[in-house]
Amino acid sequence: MEITATLTPFAQQLEGLDQYRLPLRAYHTVRLAIRDLVLPPGQAILEREISEALEMSRTPVREALVRLETEGMLTLVPRRGFIVAPIEADDLREIYAIIGTLDGLAIELAAERSEEELLVQLDSIIDSQEEALRSGDLKKWSSLDDEFHDRIVRCAGNQRLTGIIDSYADQSYRARLYTIAERPVPKRSIIEHRAILAAMRANDGKAARMLMESHRSRAQKEILEVLSRTNK
Repeated sequence: MEITATLTPFAQQLEGLDQYRLPLRAYHTVRLAIRDLVLPPGQAILEREISEALEMSRTPVREALVRLETEGMLTLVPRRGFIVAPIEADDLREIYAIIGTLDGLAIELAAERSEEELLVQLDSIIDSQEEALRSGDLKKWSSLDDEFHDRIVRCAGNQRLTGIIDSYADQSYRARLYTIAERPVPKRSIIEHRAILAAMRANDGKAARMLMESHRSRAQKEILEVLSRTNK
């Protein structure tokens, strides 16, 4: 795989952002490429190639790769270097046990403080998801799904809660994208998103939490079933 061509679109997203120090720019570029499966599970990551692609020295690249290893996105293999971490069902079960509960708490808090502007935005995202399904664009649907949940979490107004959920967001998104083509077409998610939004409009935090936890549980079950088949 040509690393330069692979990373260029992600690096371009960060151009002009002077606040990004070199290690941070390298970190975000590689993280986004892993998250979007452009660097797939099992892909070898060579510091030299990343340095050349991003036109920076190997020191900030090494710092970025070490950080991604601590976050579980990369695995350091002795004498081989960094490898993009596989998507393992057991790891995801642990992650889902955490974020499923925390998403429920987040929406309960969000339902009590959400304003009409957010509700309109969420409604628009669902409409866009329906259009993505009509056009068969499952990657766009996945990105919109991530945005839908992210906006709700941030509306909760709890920075620590947001931080914990964010720390697992890339792993969760990567698994959704990795399995989306093998799962049932996510029309049911659209229905569940509409129901979640209705509960938020009613400022019914308890109902919103119940709907969110059920929604996450169903989707996670589908993902784990696909992984159990593909990882045999």
